Amino acid sequence: MRLLPYCILLLLTITFIPLSLREPLWLLALTPVALLALAGTWDLLQRSQNLRRNYPVLAHVRYLMEDLRPALRQYLFESEEDGRPFPREQRSLVYRRAKGVNDKLPFGTLRDYYAPGHEWIHHSVRPIEPTDVRLRVDVGGSDCSQPYSASVFNISAMSFGSLSANAIKALNRGARLGGFAHDTGEGGISPHHRQGGDLIWEIGSGYFGCRDERGAFDPARFEEHARDPQVKMVEIKLSQGAKPGSGGILPAAKVSREIAATRHVPMGVNCVSPSVHSAFDTPIGLLEFVARLRERSGGKPVGFKLCIGHPIEFMAIAKAMLATGIRPDFIVVDGAEGGTGAAPLELANRVGTPLREGLIFARNILVGTGLKADIRLAASGKVTSGYHLAANMALGADWCNAARGFMFALGCIQSLACHTDHCPTGVATQDPLRQRALVVTDKAQRVANYHAATLGALSGIVGASGMHHPGELQPRHLQRRTGDLEVQTAAELYTFLEPGELLADPPPTFATTWAAASAERFALA
Repeated sequence: MRLLPYCILLLLTITFIPLSLREPLWLLALTPVALLALAGTWDLLQRSQNLRRNYPVLAHVRYLMEDLRPALRQYLFESEEDGRPFPREQRSLVYRRAKGVNDKLPFGTLRDYYAPGHEWIHHSVRPIEPTDVRLRVDVGGSDCSQPYSASVFNISAMSFGSLSANAIKALNRGARLGGFAHDTGEGGISPHHRQGGDLIWEIGSGYFGCRDERGAFDPARFEEHARDPQVKMVEIKLSQGAKPGSGGILPAAKVSREIAATRHVPMGVNCVSPSVHSAFDTPIGLLEFVARLRERSGGKPVGFKLCIGHPIEFMAIAKAMLATGIRPDFIVVDGAEGGTGAAPLELANRVGTPLREGLIFARNILVGTGLKADIRLAASGKVTSGYHLAANMALGADWCNAARGFMFALGCIQSLACHTDHCPTGVATQDPLRQRALVVTDKAQRVANYHAATLGALSGIVGASGMHHPGELQPRHLQRRTGDLEVQTAAELYTFLEPGELLADPPPTFATTWAAASAERFALA
């Protein structure tokens, strides 16, 4: 019976066709009626969507609003503190700094200083004027013959393939202009990375750019690229915060000729990044791989990146360092809140340790074993401002990496379309028509502007605290409101081990796991 109204509309349309041929105005009136009748009939007959069968034509309004909802919420209804994963306030700050326009706050803060979770850094009654302090950190231990002076703020790992060619070009050119480093991501070093900016070459489990025909690590190919003067450091990716414990597949249809050449993979075949490395399977094996890469690279700093998972595994790596005497030059801790082009919802939401807990844990193991003096520690995950840099460095980081912050500097509007290849700004797409919207020369300068302004903000925080360098920040300087009437420092909220404490007299919260950890295996037997 529900088909009857639409059948009547169609019959009336057909009946009045002769009249419409004589009177064109009738044709204009009948066209929308006919289209509605056809749409309603189709909705009633289709079997895939319940809503359209019960509410023909009207259901399409619901689907349209569902598509428009994120944009309407972002542009019309969001407050400055709303918006996920980055609130409007943080996005706007990056945009203003990237454009080099006024980034000052008028009238007063919008934040509720008395809400649980609010944080701040202690200031001094004798502040120091911000100066051109050297906001860099020397990376490279005693086994490293080509140490690198890294900025305390660098571009985190984002692969060509995940980002467009123009985005990669702009990021690397911006890194050159600003004198900081650009992590390649695990997709290898593409021609678009060759804009003169310093590179941190990330080696993932797929060994893209240094693999043989079977997908195993190829030392000769690695050496060929690693000795390139543009490559300053090498980073082994153990896991990623946004999707820890997961590999990845780039479908054959997306493996272009350019991506195939960059990654050393065949076209027409799925490009698989396994969930585990084939070059090693024990903590000692990992460190031997580190030493091997350092030698093959000509003595450049080599480290690894991971999202902290089972505590026993990181402890096992530390025991392997003590057993072998091999030290990575740096370790990057990636927080579970970090970004990705696409990730399973359960992994992104419920697997992996958040950055702060992961960073503090890694710091405790390295300090508690006396290893921290030889190893630099970096933090990655939702870093956009000078405050984020200062807070992470107070908790133990030597430098910070950012991915989405630099994407905002490129023009990203947080449309959450990274996985669709329909990025509206040309940042996260391989569509040549979409990515042409991103003008490399303009966005490169914005990347450099954003970096410089963020370091300027960090200098301001450090100076206001009465210090000369962010390396002086300590957990006691970071405050957090934990209740309506309660404030604690990070030193009170978290446990911070003293140098060598884990070896001499481990606290009860560490003792059992530390005793069970073995340099011979990642987990319990």
